[in-house]
Amino acid sequence: MDQLALLFVLLLGALVSVPVGDRLGIPAPVLMTLFGGVLAVADFVPNVDIPPELILPGLLPPLLYAAVRRTSWRQFAANVRPIFLLAVALVFVTMVCVAFVAHQIVPGLPFAAAVALGALIAPPDPVAATSVAGQLGLPRRLVSILEGEGLFNDVTAIVLYHVAIAAAVSGTFSAWQAGLDLVLSAVVAVAVGLVLGWGANKLMDLLGDPTLQIGMTLLVPYASYVLAERLHGSGVLAVLTTALFLAEYATDADDVLTRLAGHTFWDIIDTLVTGVAFGLIGLELHNAIHTAQGRWGEMLGWAAAVVGVVVVVRLLWLLPATWLTKRLHARRDYDEEIPVSWRETVVMWWAGMRGVASVALALAVPLRTDDGSPFPDRDEIVFIAFGVIIATLVVQGLTLPWLVRRLGVRADAAREKEFEKDLAVRAAKAAKRRLREIEQVEELPEELSEQMLRRAFEIGIRISPDMGEEERREAQVQRVKRIKRVRRIQNEMLSAARHEVLAARSEPGADPEIVDRVLRHLDVRSLR
Repeated sequence: MDQLALLFVLLLGALVSVPVGDRLGIPAPVLMTLFGGVLAVADFVPNVDIPPELILPGLLPPLLYAAVRRTSWRQFAANVRPIFLLAVALVFVTMVCVAFVAHQIVPGLPFAAAVALGALIAPPDPVAATSVAGQLGLPRRLVSILEGEGLFNDVTAIVLYHVAIAAAVSGTFSAWQAGLDLVLSAVVAVAVGLVLGWGANKLMDLLGDPTLQIGMTLLVPYASYVLAERLHGSGVLAVLTTALFLAEYATDADDVLTRLAGHTFWDIIDTLVTGVAFGLIGLELHNAIHTAQGRWGEMLGWAAAVVGVVVVVRLLWLLPATWLTKRLHARRDYDEEIPVSWRETVVMWWAGMRGVASVALALAVPLRTDDGSPFPDRDEIVFIAFGVIIATLVVQGLTLPWLVRRLGVRADAAREKEFEKDLAVRAAKAAKRRLREIEQVEELPEELSEQMLRRAFEIGIRISPDMGEEERREAQVQRVKRIKRVRRIQNEMLSAARHEVLAARSEPGADPEIVDRVLRHLDVRSLR
């Protein structure tokens, strides 16, 4: 098997792991990591040969962009305090604790190299958090905080990592310079993200065609990441800024086709890239086995100690941080999404899995220092990092569903249903208001006006059938049945039309492009 065949195997595994994971109750990223580990020990599978400097820019931009599409700027603004405590403060504290312990237990490990180890394993993985936690039916506030933590902590960790690597390579360190680098990295990233977001928004208006617009959304995250890195900014923060800008300002409520196609496109990209990323984590087991030859006991002991530090520090930090956030939250006039019980805090603690970013940063540790000597204890750093990633991702990922069920942490289904019903009522009322505006300008027959009024109410009914409980419930029971019946008959009629048009595609003299265009119109009509 060559490298290209291995890539196709990972892509196939990414697709198959979703239904298999659902049946087995195992999150797909964890299943792909296990699959990659199995491939790593197979004799016929080659060692992965990907330049480390290409892993982050190749995998992170689409994954981050896909994650941001599921959230909004309002959620980040509402959670700025807990996200800061997790994404900045906890990353720094974890880095310091890991560096201290690693410096003490690994013989001859310089403190700068230990800090680099702490920085690269400090941030929980945003992809693991959103992929695993998002499938468990957790309260939305917890998912929002985990997403925010995972998306923003890489910014802090990567800057600290580069500072530590520079100190280890050159032998010099300046706290003032490190702080300045962090600030400048953030400023440059936000500026690049806003400029590219604005430019991409204007360019998508110029393109017009949904296919071209969706293609643009694939290019923009990469452009944002690469440009920010070239200007010594944070590529991760630049992608987040660009994605949030586009989500806020590039959404056209009437552009139905682009929205539907874009949603499907990014679901596919997210599934494939996530599967490949976690498959690569499993494949790194091959290198870990080679590194630990003859020193298994010693190196596993180091990795276990660091895993203990990472897990314990997160718990000891979350308990007072959550308490402090609650105290400050009580003084605020707006709703802030925070854990409301010790059970939710425990779930947040156990959801701190490491993943793609940590693997990429570990592999990117230089081979040599400025004076030409080997980078101190590079093999040990990579092995410990891999041990932490596997332990947190596989062990915590496999047990997190059980923990969530055991603690009974679930989304507030009644609240979500009520919010859905409120949106349905608002949608129906907006349609009615527009109908009244039209009636003031155009003279509509009474029969047509009544029909359109019923259609306005049906808009809300189709979104939330419970909406009928608030007005004209008894009359709507029969109406809903009729709507469903009409919808069923209409779907069957459209199905017959699609089959007829599709059959014409193979007829002599038929133009496939015209057939596909007509079929596309029928498909869009079926979604209405």
